[in-house]
Amino acid sequence: MLKQLTDQDAAFLYLETAETPEHVGGVSLVELPAGYRGSFFEDYKATIASRMTLIPFMHSKLTLLPFDVDRPFWVEDEHIDLDHHVRHVTAPTPGTMSDLEALVAQLHVPPLDRSRPLWELYVIDGLDSGHVAIYTKIHHAAMDGASSQAVIATLYDPTPTPRTFPRVDAGDGDNRGDFGNIVRGLLAHRVRQGIRAVQFVPELARAWTHLFLPDAKTLRFPPIAAIPRTPTTRLNVAITQQRVYAARTLALSAVKRLAKQTGTKVNDVVLAVCGGAVRAYLDEKGGLPERSLTAMVPVSAPDPADRASANQNGMLVCSLATDVADPYERLQAIHRSSVEQKQLFEALRAFPVPDVSVPGVGAIVRGLVELYGRSRLVGRPPLLGNLVISNVPGPTVPLYIAGAKILSMYPCSIPFHGQALNITVESYCDRLDFGLIACRRAVPDLAQLADRLAVSLAELEQAAAIRQKEDTHGDDDGHPSRRGSQGAQAGCARDAREAAGP
Repeated sequence: MLKQLTDQDAAFLYLETAETPEHVGGVSLVELPAGYRGSFFEDYKATIASRMTLIPFMHSKLTLLPFDVDRPFWVEDEHIDLDHHVRHVTAPTPGTMSDLEALVAQLHVPPLDRSRPLWELYVIDGLDSGHVAIYTKIHHAAMDGASSQAVIATLYDPTPTPRTFPRVDAGDGDNRGDFGNIVRGLLAHRVRQGIRAVQFVPELARAWTHLFLPDAKTLRFPPIAAIPRTPTTRLNVAITQQRVYAARTLALSAVKRLAKQTGTKVNDVVLAVCGGAVRAYLDEKGGLPERSLTAMVPVSAPDPADRASANQNGMLVCSLATDVADPYERLQAIHRSSVEQKQLFEALRAFPVPDVSVPGVGAIVRGLVELYGRSRLVGRPPLLGNLVISNVPGPTVPLYIAGAKILSMYPCSIPFHGQALNITVESYCDRLDFGLIACRRAVPDLAQLADRLAVSLAELEQAAAIRQKEDTHGDDDGHPSRRGSQGAQAGCARDAREAAGP
């Protein structure tokens, strides 16, 4: 039977306009084997051709229903043009990292062709480092950060010797987009909707009772955290089609060590590093608000009963504590906010979601997005997050593709109206690879903001070291001393600025 998109998968189609394409991806630097004399593009293309049948969305396309009477279906594409999906590009001369970032920003602009499978891969040569880059572009309706790891595990190898897989047929008659299959898929969905309607009311009653009534034993109401209020900044504007991209790397071991030292989580440190960088950037522009910035933070929320959905995510709105000057105190405030928002998310997650088909919903949502982007409402409260910050756990061991070693995994995600900046982070071995993408009109100097990530981490490490020393020794009277901390942080910041770079 045909696979139908879930509501969350389909939402990424409905939200897509010329200014807000909804594809994700990334760029990886690749080291060719010593003495390699072949064509890496051809070897890479052959590897993709041999493994694409193992990844359903790579050999499936969408069938959109007339008037959007229901969500689209994935159907088998029997005529895939691999030359369209796997392309060869040469970076502009002289081929620096900045040149590669500019090229990726340009390639990330055009929406994917919905008449074909929703993915494109680019092999980029001409880099002055001698490396090759691979840029991937996949629609969010087909893949999210968590499911991307399954794609990586299939396409990439744990050793330089490529694996061989048994031949797998791309599909059978049940996957073709003929009239009979579509009708059967629609009828099956209607049956599931009927069952869901019966289940919905008692599930809603249980969730409502759990959240809003006191505990029967303690007679206490469950604590409910408020979503932090979001101020307006220069990041919260309507966006254009233009993009700017920046890639930076921090040591994962340093972030883990800092999290352990401060009693926080790795994700808290990532938020603090990003928040510190954005805080300094806005402060330099004279646009740092008094109220703390907030970030929308995607979290994986898998449904054990639904293993086939491409997207199974929730969203937290966490404070970045940009109203706190001290980096250590800022990290602790972020940690407290994260804990509160996770508790709120788990409480709200218990609320069931109805399965309702609204004819024409795709056209309605697209029209509303375009209208919103042209209106004066963008950037006005209430806002849910000044930007999106996503942290994706990636591979912990080196990987290879077509015999070449993968050196990095810089993500590339989605800015949107009201959130002109997106920062996505992926771990790889001992790396934290940051991919920053923004609307060029809103953040033309994105590289300056990206360079502040290393500065922010250095300031946080210095502040944590000072706090640990104070807690261990105290001052002459036995009380923690704050003297000299500000000067030490400033000196560390200067050192980090000199060392900051791609």
